[in-house]
Amino acid sequence: MKRERDEQFHSFVLGHRAGLVRTATLLTAGDGHLAEDLVQSTLTKLYVAWPAFRRADNPEGYLRRTLVNALTDERRRWWRRHERPVAVLPDRPGFVPDTDPEDDTDGIRAALRELPPKMRATLVFRYFYDLNVADTADALGCSEGTVKSQTARALERLRAVLAETRIPLTGVIR
Repeated sequence: MKRERDEQFHSFVLGHRAGLVRTATLLTAGDGHLAEDLVQSTLTKLYVAWPAFRRADNPEGYLRRTLVNALTDERRRWWRRHERPVAVLPDRPGFVPDTDPEDDTDGIRAALRELPPKMRATLVFRYFYDLNVADTADALGCSEGTVKSQTARALERLRAVLAETRIPLTGVIR
């Protein structure tokens, strides 16, 4: 019985891990290391709850919800609030290297980092994965009205941050 469960889980991981990493990378605004950690946490939780996952009416929704919960749990850790990731390690304390202003991708990632995790998740599910309001609400464990208001607020904040950096939102989010 356990062997069959392990084989099912192994097959699932082989088929879904790349997509999970891609989604987690979007949810973390490009932080690949945190994305890998989230995927590991998600897969661990999924393994523990494997029978419930197999019985779920909407396994993709269950998976998205588990990933978002892992992100929320990660952001609640006390040491996360005091950590500031940088692309290049400084050679002296207090030195922060300049970023290339021509690189729109970094600007968009930085703008996404300014959003709270739930707002970022709302944008990722609505615009990058083209989920409808109901599916996004299911993934985030909230009402459809919350998804609509979070989307509107997130887009407003994203536009404001991108306007400061002079990066157009057109083409990034439809």
